[in-house]
Amino acid sequence: MTELVRAVDLALDAIAGYHRPDLEARLRQTRARLLAEHVRVLVVGEFKQGKSMLVNGLVGAPVCPVYDDVATSVPTVVRHAEEPGAVLVRSAGPDGPFERTPIPLERLAEFAAESGNPGNRERLTQIEVGLPRAVLAGGLELVDTPGVGGLNSVHGAATMAALPSADAVLLVSDAAQEYTAPELEFLRQAMAVCPNVACVLTKTDLYPEWRAIAELDRGHLAAAGIQARVFTVSSTLRFEALRAGDNELNTESGYPPLLAYLRKEVLGQADDLARRSTVHDVLGVTDQIADGLRAEQSAQQNPEKAQELIGALTAAEQRAAGLKERSARWQQTLSDGVADLNADIDYDLRDRLREITHEAEEALYTGDPAKTWDQFAGWVEQAAAAAASANYIWATQRARWLAGRVAEHFDEDRVHLLPALRTEPSDALRSVRALTVRQGESFGIGRRLLTGVRGGYMGVLMFGMLGTLVGLSLLNPISLGAGVLLGARGIGDERKRIVTRRQNDAKAALRRYIDDVTFRVGKDSRDMLRAVQRDLRDHFTAQAEQMKRSLSESLRAAQNSVKASQSERDARLAELATELARLDAVRRQARGLVEAAAS
Repeated sequence: MTELVRAVDLALDAIAGYHRPDLEARLRQTRARLLAEHVRVLVVGEFKQGKSMLVNGLVGAPVCPVYDDVATSVPTVVRHAEEPGAVLVRSAGPDGPFERTPIPLERLAEFAAESGNPGNRERLTQIEVGLPRAVLAGGLELVDTPGVGGLNSVHGAATMAALPSADAVLLVSDAAQEYTAPELEFLRQAMAVCPNVACVLTKTDLYPEWRAIAELDRGHLAAAGIQARVFTVSSTLRFEALRAGDNELNTESGYPPLLAYLRKEVLGQADDLARRSTVHDVLGVTDQIADGLRAEQSAQQNPEKAQELIGALTAAEQRAAGLKERSARWQQTLSDGVADLNADIDYDLRDRLREITHEAEEALYTGDPAKTWDQFAGWVEQAAAAAASANYIWATQRARWLAGRVAEHFDEDRVHLLPALRTEPSDALRSVRALTVRQGESFGIGRRLLTGVRGGYMGVLMFGMLGTLVGLSLLNPISLGAGVLLGARGIGDERKRIVTRRQNDAKAALRRYIDDVTFRVGKDSRDMLRAVQRDLRDHFTAQAEQMKRSLSESLRAAQNSVKASQSERDARLAELATELARLDAVRRQARGLVEAAAS
């Protein structure tokens, strides 16, 4: 990282005398990105799988609260800091800034654990913890996510939506059982948007058959076509090894291979990406300056060909100016692409939720919603959360694909031209009202008895009056039997009426809930696409402006060279040779960074 920053500083010094604030701003942005870059690793998994202990084991400190019967309630971000400390982060509003409140590290459990902050009643977005640890010094950022009762649960949707913002994902599952279907589905979605995905099997010290479970998990991954490494660890052995300074016990804990993976695969890949993007920016900026100098050098050396060069530069300048127009092809590709994406994503979300509505309505008509409402509401919320997270991930994939298409209008090497499209985690489902239904009519013993008596009375009276016509008394076996039958029928009819009304109320509540999910999740996806559109528009507009200005400078220099005398040409040619040599030195150093990394 120090070498990359030094290369950017050299490029800034090399172009300082050319009065190009646009190119200087681009390099300063690159420098700021290098200094502020973090490699974000999400630690995810179901409830009580050992995620917090894993984070503690990786940093070698009990930073995340761990209890046998209490879970994490707020995402905890652990990153490097010179002094230990914690900060509570909460949102001031949907579009407002974040409020940051420092707290002593000793009070972390009061806000991060379910015991002190049940259901995240403090409405915290996350808790940031800083530790002076070597493993974090390279920019590694570990995120301990709240455990959920199933990765397709409502709370799991927030984790799914955070995938596009992560550089790596560690799926944590203990050695008690093999992978479940939701865990495998989560891995599929994670691999679609995240460059590094690995699996960690925890608590190997508690389950003697952990090796068999690990082999079964590898078989499930292979059968599902998921290429992810599986690490087996014991956090208990890790802390005992750290306490005793026992290297052999530390090796037995399984942590060294996992730490090596984070250093080489995760941090190493992020370092390579930062290196390539930085070198691309340095070469891109110095190229624009050098191209102008070479054009002026050619005009000074061959005055007779100056007009030909001026014509070529004029045409190139006009093409660059065309890239800034609203009618430019890349602008049309971006505008049309975002419009198509909005329509496709909205259709995808509505289609997923419509299928949930159909299945839920079928389930409602098979019984009394009052008896199964808790299970029914939980299933609907989980299904809606899974649909929303899948829709958000698909939207992120399509947005990145669109960015590649737009970049094709500028350069075939479009990967290096793209800005960092890291979408922030979707928080739309938190604002969706819970699926509830109003309290329906009760049909207790007293009401059933009253309904039965009412029906029985009418039966006895009707058939008793008919019996008096043939000489029977009002109360006779026929009238009494009819009363019993009609009373039972009345109870049954009333029960059906109440159940039907409950079903209709449940159906109305279901539709309200699905409408709310559609509205809020749809708006969140559209906001994400608008942000991507703005980022791409600003990025490529800046690229076009830089190209146009560089060509204008080259054209002006070529035009001035026509009017110069021979002595002025000779002096200027000497200056150009010196300036080009200086730029070439910066370019060689930048290329050397890539070659050194490759070797």
